[in-house]
Amino acid sequence: MSKVEEIENEELYEHFRYVAHEGQEPLRVDKFLMNFVENATRNKIQQAAKAGNVLVNDIPVKSNYKVKGNDVVRVVLAHPPHENLLVAEDIPLDILFEDDQVIVVNKPAGMVVHPGHGNYSGTLVNALIHHIENLPTNSNERPGLVHRIDKDTSGILVVAKTEFAMAHLSKQFFDRTTERLYYALVWGNVEEEEGRIEGNIGRSLKNRLQMNVFPDGDFGKHAVTHYKVIERFSYVTLVQCKLETGRTHQIRAHFKHIGHTLFNDERYGGDAVLKGTTFTKYKQFVDNCFKALPRQALHAKTLGFEHPTTGEFLRFNSEIPQDIVDCLEKWRTYTINQKE
Repeated sequence: MSKVEEIENEELYEHFRYVAHEGQEPLRVDKFLMNFVENATRNKIQQAAKAGNVLVNDIPVKSNYKVKGNDVVRVVLAHPPHENLLVAEDIPLDILFEDDQVIVVNKPAGMVVHPGHGNYSGTLVNALIHHIENLPTNSNERPGLVHRIDKDTSGILVVAKTEFAMAHLSKQFFDRTTERLYYALVWGNVEEEEGRIEGNIGRSLKNRLQMNVFPDGDFGKHAVTHYKVIERFSYVTLVQCKLETGRTHQIRAHFKHIGHTLFNDERYGGDAVLKGTTFTKYKQFVDNCFKALPRQALHAKTLGFEHPTTGEFLRFNSEIPQDIVDCLEKWRTYTINQKE
């Protein structure tokens, strides 16, 4: 029996699906998948290919198959994805507001919003389905979610408790009528007091775990971030960002694009000394700041939206988390001492 016939005779579940970009240069499928799948090893991918679980355009391929533009690469396995097996977990929630339609929560840094590869428990969704019965699901089977923030970003999220609320809130996010303000600490002295960053955002063609800005052409999705400076320190700047659009990693990618990578953003290279002096003492100071704030310096501070049934515009604010406060205090002290 051929591999194709074996696969057709089994019930297999799609775990990953990626469409290669038009401009994709020929690349081994195991290397291609390494760029996409978090926590995957090349050996695991090669074993999956050997077992006939890696398909390109619905045909099983070996790990040395060269992926080309527009190829559809899928990984299929005999069990359903773990994120489909949602388990309610009694995890405390910081609830800012709740009624019969919506719940507004303040997510701590380090908490993943929804289960996914490598994170099947301890997520916000696991906590929500314990707190609320029968949450509506969106097209991605993610209960209650109409938007999300990254694991290591702290701050406010609204969750829908009914199908009506989900449709109403989703439309607001689509129409860009919500209000979303973030605080970010970025490397370098941002010259303008306020500004606008515009540039399409799409997955990096070199590192699929990063998003890149594509200022020219049709690649990526339209994205606009407005910012204003809140406080300046010696070699970093605290900015408030207002999202006009809500793309994946939008603030992180946009600020890297203009030369102001977020402070301690490991994925985008902000976890190194990008501005400042060469003195050992300064490097030690930055290291201490990284220890105080062991994640990217990004907080979803304000969220405003129209209530699905009352029509009232609600606005919620959250305190800046202690790790960011501690880091800012270190920079404030450093800047004052520099001037003396």
